Amino acid sequence: QVQLVESGGGLVQAGGSLKLSCAASGRPFSLYHMGWFRQSPGKEREFVGGITKSGGSIYYADSVKGRFTISRDNAKNTVFLQMNSLKPEDTAVYYCAASNYVGGSVYGTSYDYWGQGTQVTVSS
Repeated sequence: QVQLVESGGGLVQAGGSLKLSCAASGRPFSLYHMGWFRQSPGKEREFVGGITKSGGSIYYADSVKGRFTISRDNAKNTVFLQMNSLKPEDTAVYYCAASNYVGGSVYGTSYDYWGQGTQVTVSS
């Protein structure tokens, strides 16, 4: 199995940027497709984006397309979420997740391992 730890969250003004990291340990990181999700109070967990094992395919939710960028460094066992042009509606706890079998899935049930989350707050 794999353990995931997110970092990089914080408070930022609207229009600003943050870069989240998700560090993996355990089984080789390159075995896993990775995803980013977010959840804000009173709302369902929402798919943000995903990246396949090799990084060859990357997927984004429409709500973040053009503003967020997902990348991974398999040598450093880390996946990143660069968030630009942040909006107050991006405020949420952001989670990374790892999937053994499915790349780019928007469904949380496709993912086998989850991090603890990191809070992102965007002020207006």
